[in-house]
Amino acid sequence: MNQPQDQLEALHEIRSIMDRSSRFISLSGLSGVFPGLAALAGAAVVKWYFSQRNINFYQDLGQSLTQENVLFLLAVGLAVLVIGFCGATYFTVRNARRNNQRTWDKQSKRLLWNLAIPLAAGGAFCAILIYHGLLYLVAPAMLVFYGLALLNGSKYTISDIRYLGIFEIILGLVASVFVGYGLLAWTIGFGVLHIVYGALVYFKYER
Repeated sequence: MNQPQDQLEALHEIRSIMDRSSRFISLSGLSGVFPGLAALAGAAVVKWYFSQRNINFYQDLGQSLTQENVLFLLAVGLAVLVIGFCGATYFTVRNARRNNQRTWDKQSKRLLWNLAIPLAAGGAFCAILIYHGLLYLVAPAMLVFYGLALLNGSKYTISDIRYLGIFEIILGLVASVFVGYGLLAWTIGFGVLHIVYGALVYFKYER
């Protein structure tokens, strides 16, 4: 009598095993929340820095920033990247250990490789923009390439990250039109969207 139900459960189990073997599913929702908080803190520091020097937060960055200002922005961006990456790594490793899963296997390597290619291209492109003085396009370019990286890596991890990538790309394209709001778009993309995504993933998979 229970044979159809048993077969259905067996199919679900097989599908689950296949999914675990082809995807890195140990990403924690907190791995998204923490970088988002770091980005918001970085944005707050930049806004404070601008206010101390009477620089309009929403102005066209290509017109008035000095070399000192640019170096400060790069330093803050690097700090946010390092802090966010370390936090995301910590929560991912912790989640993997809780689920008795490995954090460094062929799935995680495949995920990192597919994330790294668009990110490396985006980093090189942003460096070229800075070299040519097109600072107002750096934040939009970061968002677009980051979104592309998430889309490229979504095939090898939880599918929810795909939607974050789509929103990042859309936000980056909008910011490339309204260039005076690049920093605001950067704050929303790397801060707010990350926190929302991380919270949704946490309550969906970890609660």
